[in-house]
Amino acid sequence: MNKRHYILTFLLLCANLLFADGIKFTASASKTEVGTGEQFEITFLVNANADGFTPPTFGSFQVLSGPNVSTSMESINGNSSVSNSYSFILMAVKEGEFTIGPATIVVNGRRFTANPIKIKVVKGRPVPQNAAGRNAPDNTVMEGNPADLAKSLFIRAVVDKTNVYQGQQITVNYRLYTRIGIEQSQVDKLPDLNGFYSEDVKQLQQQVQWSVETYKGQKYNVTDVKKTILFPEHSGNLTIDPLGFTFLVRVPAPAQDVMDQFFGSFKEEKFKVRSAPVTIHVKPLPDAGKPAGFTGAVGNFSIQASTDKTELKANEALNYKVKITGSGNIKLFVPLKINFPADFEKYDPKVIDTVADTDNGATGSRIYNYLLIPRHQGNYTIDPYVFSYFNPATGRYVSLSTKAFLIKVDKGTNEQNVTAFPDADKQDVKLLDKDIRYIKTNDSGLGIQGDHFFGSPGYYLLIAFGPLVCLGAFAYRNKIRRENSDIVKVKSRRAGKQAAKHLASAQQQLLAKNTKAFYEDVFKGLYGYLSDKLNILYANLNRETIASALRARSVDEQLISQLLDTLDLCEMARYAPVTHISQQEVFEKASGIINDIESKI
Repeated sequence: MNKRHYILTFLLLCANLLFADGIKFTASASKTEVGTGEQFEITFLVNANADGFTPPTFGSFQVLSGPNVSTSMESINGNSSVSNSYSFILMAVKEGEFTIGPATIVVNGRRFTANPIKIKVVKGRPVPQNAAGRNAPDNTVMEGNPADLAKSLFIRAVVDKTNVYQGQQITVNYRLYTRIGIEQSQVDKLPDLNGFYSEDVKQLQQQVQWSVETYKGQKYNVTDVKKTILFPEHSGNLTIDPLGFTFLVRVPAPAQDVMDQFFGSFKEEKFKVRSAPVTIHVKPLPDAGKPAGFTGAVGNFSIQASTDKTELKANEALNYKVKITGSGNIKLFVPLKINFPADFEKYDPKVIDTVADTDNGATGSRIYNYLLIPRHQGNYTIDPYVFSYFNPATGRYVSLSTKAFLIKVDKGTNEQNVTAFPDADKQDVKLLDKDIRYIKTNDSGLGIQGDHFFGSPGYYLLIAFGPLVCLGAFAYRNKIRRENSDIVKVKSRRAGKQAAKHLASAQQQLLAKNTKAFYEDVFKGLYGYLSDKLNILYANLNRETIASALRARSVDEQLISQLLDTLDLCEMARYAPVTHISQQEVFEKASGIINDIESKI
């Protein structure tokens, strides 16, 4: 290899290592010491979207259920996380110490390997042969001499519907049919299910549930090995991929002696089985009657909204909750677009899903909990939110509306009325010395000398100077009026003063060791300052708008980064303790940031 090839290989390796940072794929067991005949659960967990899961060989353990796949998603303050788990219900068959090997999974093209698990099996209850518990297969349907294994052991993908709308839920059962004895089973390939969002139904019964079913004129022992709920993501013909298993089966063998001829001779044989693919015809959602606010919800739902209070003071917290309940693609809902009053500071909602994946589909609820903070006194209305969904049972769109909420906000202790402009005192002048300066009075140079003043040159000079002073005062008054008529400029000039008041309050809270109130005042001081200085409504302030507005005013990136870090720190400290930096350092950092911005804008 040449030098260039080595360098390229090294760079690719570094890129892969960086990409893999943060991805965890782990294995755990509900018990590491079990008795024979006792059931336990093995779970493989990955903290990312993944595919290509390959389970280990479970060897001396009997697989009663699995893989049961579940997905968990969480979004708090705009930060989203996802995790996928693959669980198996196993039963110990014989005593000893065994190691369940590592499973593998693929995340964005990179393969990860889970840790192996050691299980100690002690003496327990006897384990029935060819049965996964008390509900064993019916021996009366067993074949004495299965000439064709493919007709004696197979898997079917059974769906509840094959013609659906986009987003409509489908239930698929991978059903095992057998007329021969099964010693062990092993999953070879899980279906990819491209074009579907999927959620596996976890088996509530840990034991395999067998039944007898007649299929094409033959009786079979039947059990569902995997149940999945699917939601087609786009229209067209989509394919449900095969599920692959390898079974260790018990089949007749040629007799070797008289005893074999009398009692029969059997041998164990491996046999691979794959279900046939199933085509689902997916229709697009109709355009006729589609509401303007429709965002893709499909199913049957109800909605309700509530607030924890209808009267509060300015700068107090208000919780607004929206709960959507029903059956359908709840986990695929997009964020709600609710119009709150402009004077309400809004935080990203906390989303809570309570969804059960059952044989009848996905049912449950999703709750959006918004934290709102009204900043000014007044009477406000939270308008009704209109939620629209498509009901595939009727083929029609449905629009539901929450009720409106009247919110009365009383004057708070820290509320500032931005439309009032009181006279500036000397302290204000010190803060705004670039805009207002004192008039210096001095009698030197005017030629005033007691009784000789009348008729003196100074006297006539003062008379001539009087009209000029009046004209100057008149022009100055008009200038002040023009400046004060521009509310944006006034707010910008007064931004430093308002921030100074909040920081003074924060310093008092610092001396009183009131941590929560300290960070609250620092946060309000920075946000209020930026709202006035940048002429952005308080409710519209976020990291992106702040950074964009400062860059437009040629503020350097380092200062912007310090500001955003301080805002994040104050936001975090309002809900959780902060230990890596002292409050005094936070106070000095906030004051320095405001002074630096004042000097640059």
